[in-house]
Amino acid sequence: MMVLLLMTWLIVPLAALAHDEVPEKPAITVTGHGQISLAPDTAFVTLGMETTGKTVGEAQRQNRLVMNKVVERLRALQIENERIQTASFAVSPQYRPPPKRSEGPAAPPEIIGYIISNTMTVEVRSLDKVGPVIEESLAAGANQFQGLHWALRDEQQAKLGVLKQAAAKAREKASALSEALKVRLIRLLNATEESHVVHPVPRMTRSMMAMEGGGGEAPVFSGEIKVEATVTLVYEIGQE
Repeated sequence: MMVLLLMTWLIVPLAALAHDEVPEKPAITVTGHGQISLAPDTAFVTLGMETTGKTVGEAQRQNRLVMNKVVERLRALQIENERIQTASFAVSPQYRPPPKRSEGPAAPPEIIGYIISNTMTVEVRSLDKVGPVIEESLAAGANQFQGLHWALRDEQQAKLGVLKQAAAKAREKASALSEALKVRLIRLLNATEESHVVHPVPRMTRSMMAMEGGGGEAPVFSGEIKVEATVTLVYEIGQE
């Protein structure tokens, strides 16, 4: 019985050791990069209005009046209702400024009114209207310009195209490398990909104060959107 147990104990470690010592199959790893530059076909303009009032209702009425005027101007520019979306709406109290130290001890905070902050995002599909959308909104009473974002309506299709480009370059590298090393590609063991979109930073040549002063339409330059991708392939190789 002792002999049988000893033989079992010897066989199991030897089998495990033999399994661990199986050499990995030789492989090569190649990486391909792809990039395309496209003109954006959509812009998202974010505008806002901040109003104050002694009561929440008063501040909200003033805010609603201004935002309704902004929407009317946007409709006149043929911006459809479904392209206008409320981005945020906030109500916050307005406190009386604290007295100076010489005027006595500080009193508890006193609410003297309320601030309504309302922002909307406008999707503009005719890029020649981006400047007029900003100018007309400010002229209608919007007092905040919070950002401009360029985009592609079919971003996914652009990513697929650049991924194909990166994969083709990776395969081409693998073929050239195998030829130079005098080995053959047996099979693809692994493939990984990564893609992202680089949006241009908006450039505006006029400040909001200049636009409010009636200095004319704000020149806006869309630039280009870069779509980039990386594909990494791992091939098993063998001798020719």
